[in-house]
Amino acid sequence: MINPPEEVSQEYRRNQEKIEAHRKNLEALITSPAETLDGLRFKLMANIGNMMDLEFAIHYQADGVGLFRTELPFIVGEHLLSEEDQLDIYKKVAQRMNPREVTIRTLDFGGDKFFVIPHAEKNPFLGYRSTRVFLKEEGLLKIQLRAIIRASAYGKVKILFPMVSSIEEVTQLKRVVKEVVGELTSQKDDFEEAIPIGVMVEVPSLAIMAQRLMKEVDFVSIGTNDLVQFTLAVDRDNDLVSHLYQPLNPSILWLIKNVIDAGNAYGKSVSICGEMAGDPAYFPLLFGLGLREFSVAPFAILEIREIARLVTREKATHISKKVLEMDSPEEIEKLLMTSYPVKHTHF
Repeated sequence: MINPPEEVSQEYRRNQEKIEAHRKNLEALITSPAETLDGLRFKLMANIGNMMDLEFAIHYQADGVGLFRTELPFIVGEHLLSEEDQLDIYKKVAQRMNPREVTIRTLDFGGDKFFVIPHAEKNPFLGYRSTRVFLKEEGLLKIQLRAIIRASAYGKVKILFPMVSSIEEVTQLKRVVKEVVGELTSQKDDFEEAIPIGVMVEVPSLAIMAQRLMKEVDFVSIGTNDLVQFTLAVDRDNDLVSHLYQPLNPSILWLIKNVIDAGNAYGKSVSICGEMAGDPAYFPLLFGLGLREFSVAPFAILEIREIARLVTREKATHISKKVLEMDSPEEIEKLLMTSYPVKHTHF
């Protein structure tokens, strides 16, 4: 705004003061535990992609790293990193977070980034990417797995596989991990043999098969961004249909509940990452559905701690039951906003 009237300038100054005051209030929560109004503790972890993210996670006293996206070092270097290069990165993260856990996700990239494929992909999101690449290129998968498993000697490390769509793929991935463990054992490397293995639940087929899935893994992480996109067949970056990208669509919430119920039935931990996890407006509902592990952007940690202090299990459970009886995202959002008038945030 060029040469705004004085009343407009004053309004912006007042808004700025409110924002700064809110930030100071949030800073006071750094040393506070992640717990609800009625004293229920939950795990609040950080999503990271580089060492700067890690330092913010430590500053905000995250309970661990719930999602370490390993793609960024590869993208910055524009080449596939060696086992030793990767080990150096994972080792530093594990050491800095120790004794808190670090969940390291294997590479989630499209075939166009590091591989020359025979034909252009019209829809790379549904194409040759991520775990699908690694199951064809097992040698590359083993390099990363060796680095991750060796890093477990320096802290509490967990392995997370993305873009898994079937139990058969889970079986294949576990076989590769077993082979790598055998190789490292024969070489007498130091590592944690009982390293937990988990998968991202971001493809609807896996969310539907959650009961069967829990028999095969140690934990799961719900990736809401892709789960919403794939379930509703909506490209959220396409302006023509982005309005149909609805995290509160009842089908999404029922899938999330199905995964949580399966985890509880088999005693397996279920965490959630993605934008839904880091949006305080969604926290009461997700908590009411039974989630007790959240992994969010470091800057969202204090926002979630703040909203949690207004939530009780009884009220959150009541809200979640009412929501599951509703048919439209608009109806659900209205109930959430009425119950907890919190602005949406996007990280």
